[in-house]
Amino acid sequence: QVQLVESGGGLAQTGGSLRLSCAASGSTFANYAMGWFRQAPGKDREFVAAISRTGDSPYYSDSVKGRFTISRDAPKNTVYLQMNSLKPEDTAVYYCAARPTTHSGSYSRLHEYDYWGQGTQVTVSS
Repeated sequence: QVQLVESGGGLAQTGGSLRLSCAASGSTFANYAMGWFRQAPGKDREFVAAISRTGDSPYYSDSVKGRFTISRDAPKNTVYLQMNSLKPEDTAVYYCAARPTTHSGSYSRLHEYDYWGQGTQVTVSS
């Protein structure tokens, strides 16, 4: 079992930045690839970014590539999402998720992740 707690959401202006954090506990952090997803009102939850267990392979959706950076800090059991050049369409609830090593499908697929945080709201004003 992995418990995930997100933080760092809030209000930003267009072009601004925010950094989300996701603290993991309850199991060996290094056993999981980590992902960030988001869900805007009335829309499906969508993939944003993911990072491998070792941290050397990040993946991004086309909509955030070049603006967002995912990273992980093993000693702190934490994964981050640095969000720059924010746009109003980035407004959503952001969720982090943990993908166990037993799963081998695409990092962008929701069902690859067994554990989810409660989400943190990000609002970008125009």
